[in-house]
Amino acid sequence: MSHDKHSATLLISAPDKKGLVAAIANFLMTYNANIMHADQHQDTSENLFLMRVQWDLDGFTLPMDSFAAAFQPIADEHGMNWKVSLSTRKPRMAIFVSQYEHCLVDLMHRWRIGELDCDIPLVISNHETCRRLVEFNGIPFHVIKVTKDNKAEAEAEQFRLLEEAGVDFVVLARYMQILSSGFVERYPDRVINIHHSFLPAFDGAKPYHRAFARGVKLIGATSHYVTEDLDEGPIIEQEVTRISHRDTVDDLVEKGRDLEKVVLSRAVRWHLDNRVLS
Repeated sequence: MSHDKHSATLLISAPDKKGLVAAIANFLMTYNANIMHADQHQDTSENLFLMRVQWDLDGFTLPMDSFAAAFQPIADEHGMNWKVSLSTRKPRMAIFVSQYEHCLVDLMHRWRIGELDCDIPLVISNHETCRRLVEFNGIPFHVIKVTKDNKAEAEAEQFRLLEEAGVDFVVLARYMQILSSGFVERYPDRVINIHHSFLPAFDGAKPYHRAFARGVKLIGATSHYVTEDLDEGPIIEQEVTRISHRDTVDDLVEKGRDLEKVVLSRAVRWHLDNRVLS
């Protein structure tokens, strides 16, 4: 772990062609990089190249504040989209929640015991329900009421709080409001959501009840990045579990909650570890 504290991680997507791995490796070797991990994938159907490379900064001769200027000519030559992250900088994560607390509790627990290497400067909700729980963990809790008539004003206040706290990304831990396109544009690939995997067959209210009535035998949860297309953003993590005729609706709901909190926490972990390529 101490070794990882002095590393950088580069995420790249580009049109697939020969020489991409060599171009990236040669660039890093020019500055004496010791590559710790390198993963790559070619998506032939999309003609897309994806790569994650992590290297030790001890002995790396290029100052990281000069990295962008040095690497951009390589990126331009090969049509790369890229971003680089430093392991010494903890991302700042805001959590949005409504009244269901299971995902929130799991995230805060994993954060408190060090599984999620980030800071949580605030939690925002449209209800008071989770205040005591959040403040018990020493995290500021803000209630911003949202109605059909004040959504713009509510989001403006959310933006103000997020900017003041220097938030890098937002996690919707069962936040039961639809974000505007303006919100999503401010945080592209930086808003993570969780929902049951009955969509699109059982959308709307009481999906578990309707799935039970239809005799569904598999239930699951999906975590994804939020886009303007509701619940159709890039998937980060999924999980399923089997149910039987012995399970009641309450059993389905309980198993669904367990899946949701585990899948969301995994997705947050993958995001923090810079393991999500899109």
